[in-house]
Amino acid sequence: MPARSRTTARRAPATRAQREPRKPVPPSALTTASLDEHDLTAESGFERLGFADLDLSERRAGAVEFSQCRFDKATLSGSELPRLGLTDCLIENCDWANLRAEGGKLDRVRVAESRMTGLTWTDGLVRDALFDRCRMDLSVWRFADFDTVRFSHCNLAGADFTNADLRTAQFVECDLTRAQFSNATMEGTRFRGCTLVGIAGVTSWSGAVVHHSDLLALSYALAAALNIRIDED
Repeated sequence: MPARSRTTARRAPATRAQREPRKPVPPSALTTASLDEHDLTAESGFERLGFADLDLSERRAGAVEFSQCRFDKATLSGSELPRLGLTDCLIENCDWANLRAEGGKLDRVRVAESRMTGLTWTDGLVRDALFDRCRMDLSVWRFADFDTVRFSHCNLAGADFTNADLRTAQFVECDLTRAQFSNATMEGTRFRGCTLVGIAGVTSWSGAVVHHSDLLALSYALAAALNIRIDED
């Protein structure tokens, strides 16, 4: 993997206060987007638009920016959009499976009941974001910087958080089966009611806050990481 481009900007390890993500502030009225006028091209910008039932899959464009936009049943599946930016956006009932958005930015964004299987958001920023009841299995977040992010009731099975900064991230009622956390920064990361079977990189969990109901599954992962054999007789 190429060297991380934002290494110098990465926050130094420290305990940070937890707070809830700030809500996006879209305008009260939106202009309806159309493929004829609002298709994705390199370095294009879109503001105060409603993307409803639009198929934007398999697009190739860099540095696309969305501000104060709403996506409802919009499809970006299979698109390659490096340095994608979304600010003050609502995303609901969308299919963004296998979207590649390396170096992207999510800032004050709410994503609900959407399919994001295989999403790639490596070396990106995720700030003040809420993911609610989303399918995000096999998503890749390597080297991503999470700043006040909440995953609630999401399927994150097989997700890859290698080298991610997760200190102010929260995982509530999420399926994290076989998720990867190697070399992640996790002091203050919170887990509650999650499925933690087969997680990898558990030795990176120093300083994480885990609800007591999650400890049993976590103990098996710790034992495997430390090569401890469990005698069940």
